Amino acid sequence: MVHFHIVTLFPESIEPYLGTSIIGKARQRGSIKVSFYDPKDFLRKSKRVQDERVDRRPYGGGPGMILRPEPILRAVQKAIGKKRGVEIIFFSTDGAQFDEAMAQKLAKPTRRGGGKDIVFICGHYEGIDARVQKILKAKKVSVGPYVLTGGELPAATVIDAVARFVPGVLGKAESLERSRVSSQEVYTRPEVLEWKGKKHRVPKVLLSGHHAEIEKWKKRGA
Repeated sequence: MVHFHIVTLFPESIEPYLGTSIIGKARQRGSIKVSFYDPKDFLRKSKRVQDERVDRRPYGGGPGMILRPEPILRAVQKAIGKKRGVEIIFFSTDGAQFDEAMAQKLAKPTRRGGGKDIVFICGHYEGIDARVQKILKAKKVSVGPYVLTGGELPAATVIDAVARFVPGVLGKAESLERSRVSSQEVYTRPEVLEWKGKKHRVPKVLLSGHHAEIEKWKKRGA
């Protein structure tokens, strides 16, 4: 079982997605677990108003607000507890490019008897104090050459991709499909689709029943 820990100011932004379809069913079965940690819950009471904020203006000037390190670090510490071998991911545009190979690696168990804990730190606004990543020695990961308003979508993307490699997440039919050669093009009924006066047919090879030729066709399109 892989336990995903998500440090985010907005858990409600991705909880619905992670609670439905294949991921939701996997959570119900106990194949994976997802926990949320809101940095706002880790603020400490203070006489100073600024200490009860999760964000502050950046040193050196610049637009927007930066997430303070203390509530983030406390949230991560809560997630880690006394666990060992925890993978901590810090989303950053200059991080390692997330791909299928990384997903497979992240899905591999690190605990005795199987299982793993992965912590995702989701930034927002203009980012997180850089000392968080350095203190935690978190792995910088990028989901693409673009900037998003927060780390919640990257976290959901990585969780979805990693979960597919966790035993018990995919059903029998889906597991079988993953082992087959896939294609960029897929078709279903009707055999002939009529749309706006034109007929669009399914490729003849897929109707032939000739499995060897079908596999060759799929490989060409993969």
